[in-house]
Amino acid sequence: MDSVKVWIVEDDKDWLRGLSAYLGAQAGIEVTFTADNPESVRQALERTSIVNSMDVESAGAQDAMVEESSVNSADVVLMDIMLNGVPAGIGLAEEVATTIGARVIMLTSMEEKDLIFRSFQAGAIDYQIKSDYVALPDAIKAAARRESPISSAAADRMREEFRRLKRMEREFEAKKMQDLITPSELELLKLIDKGYTQTEIAGRLVVSIRTVKNHINHILKKLGSKGSKEAAQEAKEKGLF
Repeated sequence: MDSVKVWIVEDDKDWLRGLSAYLGAQAGIEVTFTADNPESVRQALERTSIVNSMDVESAGAQDAMVEESSVNSADVVLMDIMLNGVPAGIGLAEEVATTIGARVIMLTSMEEKDLIFRSFQAGAIDYQIKSDYVALPDAIKAAARRESPISSAAADRMREEFRRLKRMEREFEAKKMQDLITPSELELLKLIDKGYTQTEIAGRLVVSIRTVKNHINHILKKLGSKGSKEAAQEAKEKGLF
């Protein structure tokens, strides 16, 4: 089996040299390109994209370009999330995945949950903590086999992020409903939820049954609910009571 061709993108030059040497010494792995800034990565992507679009049977200068640029091909790209103090690796991950189709593994020494989630949205297939560099050879080979591994740390943080997004969605929906109805209408829905009849509600609120019916009709129109019990249940589920 051919060696897995690997790119490494890392802005810490000392760590870049160390990781390149470590991975280059691993059986079945060949480091074909390293970069410490986004522009170098984009230039490599452009060269590789041009070569891939050529007719490889052409002679002359094209053959020379293919031979010169083939060292820049990649099966797997190790991409540092933070480059020069900003999460530029996330955008680069998407560019790599769409331009040359390489599998992208994100690297970081941090554990920001939102950055991990955004990395997967950009097309990364795994996430590794830098301090656990000994796990990288296996992760690289698995990625090259297209097994789409996800480290346990990444999986945990993705689950946390999905939970956070779900909470935000619930809070948004609750706020939207709360903005639609008045406090008195909300109080009416509470009474409906408790099982009071319209006559009983009228008595408790000291209003006419007609007034209660009008309030209910207004609520149903605002919320698009089919009935008062459904509207009350919706408000309860959103935590408005």
